[in-house]
Amino acid sequence: MDAFLLSRLQFAANISFHILFPTITISLGWVLLYFKLQYRSSGNAKWMDLYFFFTKIFALTFSLGVVTGVTMSFQFGTNWPGYMNTVGNIAGPLLAYEVLTAFFLEATFLGIMLFAFRRVPSWLHTLATFLVAAGTTLSAFWILALNSWMQTPAGFEMIDGVAHATSWEEIVFTPSMPYRLFHTLLGSGLTVAFLMAGLLAYRWLRGDRGADVKSGLKVSLVLAAVLAPVQAVVGDLHGINTRDYQPAKLAAMEAHWESMNGAPMVLFALPDGKERRNRMEVSVPKLGSLIVTRDPNGYIRGLNEFEGFHPPVAPVFWSFRVMVGLGTLMILVAFAGVALLWKRRLLPDWFIRVLMLMMFSGWIATLAGWYVTEVGRQPWLVQGVLLTRDAVADLPPAHVGLTLTAYLVTYALLLAAYLASLFYLARRAGVAAEKGETVS
Repeated sequence: MDAFLLSRLQFAANISFHILFPTITISLGWVLLYFKLQYRSSGNAKWMDLYFFFTKIFALTFSLGVVTGVTMSFQFGTNWPGYMNTVGNIAGPLLAYEVLTAFFLEATFLGIMLFAFRRVPSWLHTLATFLVAAGTTLSAFWILALNSWMQTPAGFEMIDGVAHATSWEEIVFTPSMPYRLFHTLLGSGLTVAFLMAGLLAYRWLRGDRGADVKSGLKVSLVLAAVLAPVQAVVGDLHGINTRDYQPAKLAAMEAHWESMNGAPMVLFALPDGKERRNRMEVSVPKLGSLIVTRDPNGYIRGLNEFEGFHPPVAPVFWSFRVMVGLGTLMILVAFAGVALLWKRRLLPDWFIRVLMLMMFSGWIATLAGWYVTEVGRQPWLVQGVLLTRDAVADLPPAHVGLTLTAYLVTYALLLAAYLASLFYLARRAGVAAEKGETVS
């Protein structure tokens, strides 16, 4: 493999590992604020037990997100110098805004949130929780503003091959930015809902069936039941936006090779990039056009129209189906859980095991969606402005392969340690509950 492909794999490995952690902290901070407000209004200690338990998980996740984020940013200079040389006037300020307005906010008040519950007034501790939650969301805003600009660039002009800003309002609020922002925030909420449900289900199956576990399970299921259908609607709107601004990506998502009116919805296929057709296709006539254009005879552009400037089809096609499939499963599980709670007050053990199996479903759906977004933009690094190949550094393949291997080994160890820590914290909370102690 050449340095170009190895560098792409290296950055993909870094971003795939990094995104696991912000997708938790972005929404978990708001859940912690909810627990704290519930405690302030009711005085019931179960809410602080939940707060202390998930605060530890927040701190662990936040630390890994920071470390992996720093590592990822180094690669702009080591592997992709053409990126900053070409669009650094846009990317640099947006990354700086994220650090100055969001990261410092999170880092400053995280200490109060973690260690000062009994050392500062309750209102100040609650305020610190709010500011940390707001900081995580603000961080997501700036990062997604940059990513959306790369997908649908606006508000700039090219001078001697370098991008210069002409309107920061247009740069930040590109046509795809609102859809991508809300889609990501809702995905984070669903990731947290099922992570919470899974960890509390693990405690339940170990015999920890206190009031905090019961209330936490209820909160997580209601949260999932509210967010999952909203996510489906926002995802559909995001698809319409993709139709208008990134039609090649949409064609790859649906494996449409030929432009046509009344395009089918492809349920299953084996896309063949060499022969430019689908094998073993199972599709529903005209449903693709109906969903994307709201007209069963609507016109859909096919991959052959883009003369090779389109993404690899199979990864985008299958990633999209993994994301949608898991989203549908989340809706079914969340609604079933709320219905069981409504009828029985307590969840049966078989459903508790289902929640454990769904614990990391949000991670898988997030990664699948991210691959649709990023692979679907290829061969462009910045859509219509900078080709990915033109930004890569001229490095010996052996050097890139060595660092890629080091990253993969390190990340595998870190992920194993992180997962082990999650279950350790859950067991420790269960032991504390048996002894009638707080988990703070």
